[in-house]
Amino acid sequence: MSQFRKVTDAFEVSPQITPDEAREAAESGVVLIINNRPDGEVPDQPTSADIEAAARAAGADFIRIPIVGRPTPEQAKAQAEAVAGAAGPVLAFCRSGTRSITAWALGEAGRGRDRAELVRIAAGAGYDLGPVLLG
Repeated sequence: MSQFRKVTDAFEVSPQITPDEAREAAESGVVLIINNRPDGEVPDQPTSADIEAAARAAGADFIRIPIVGRPTPEQAKAQAEAVAGAAGPVLAFCRSGTRSITAWALGEAGRGRDRAELVRIAAGAGYDLGPVLLG
């Protein structure tokens, strides 16, 4: 779980996870896992169904918001609503974590959160969202 990057107390991002890591995340208190990666992006990635089964078996909810390229406004809104509606910590993942944190930050900006603050928060997790949010 060392690849999980804490963004806020309620939100973490990660590169691709395995079913075992989904189970570990749920067992550590994550209540929702969001998959931002389309199935089949690379041949050896675990399927969303396998990760979902592991997450649910360990007690976490699971949703898919597959993103190709930059998140759409609808995807960003869905991500922000999912995080805001969760009853505890959320873990979102994609290939590197960048699509996941970008969707979250764009969704938060859409809800009125200060963009410069979001850039600072993302930087603390190791992601440069300045070009996306401050453009």
